Amino acid sequence: MSEANIVGGLLGGTLIGLASVLMLLMIGRITGISGILGGVINWKAIEGRSWRVAFIVGLILGAALYRLFWGPLPLQLQAQGAVLVVAGILVGVGTRVGSGCTSGHGVCGVARGSRRSVTATLTFIGMAMLTVYITRHALA
Repeated sequence: MSEANIVGGLLGGTLIGLASVLMLLMIGRITGISGILGGVINWKAIEGRSWRVAFIVGLILGAALYRLFWGPLPLQLQAQGAVLVVAGILVGVGTRVGSGCTSGHGVCGVARGSRRSVTATLTFIGMAMLTVYITRHALA
């Protein structure tokens, strides 16, 4: 792994942690992306929509600014087209079934010592490991 990747990972992780702490301290909310997005697309819930929209716009602008200053995002897609759509739907369903996503449970919940979040995060990791094993070894 290159030094730039290590520094980028450390900087990114630090910024995610800082943003999560600030969100909790400033407005008392957990930085779970699925919950934030869910509050934007839930038309019945009006309260808190403005900060949620600002957060989502900030995520998109962050990627746009990276591209503007440093070039294309270093992404390596492992699938295309319909597979990505199905995968996105499965992730969305999983966040509802698991009452949160990796950012809410893995970053915020584990840091707060939530047993439910530790269990959810271990489940995410275990299923990811199983999926990689099946797709890279069992089906290959």
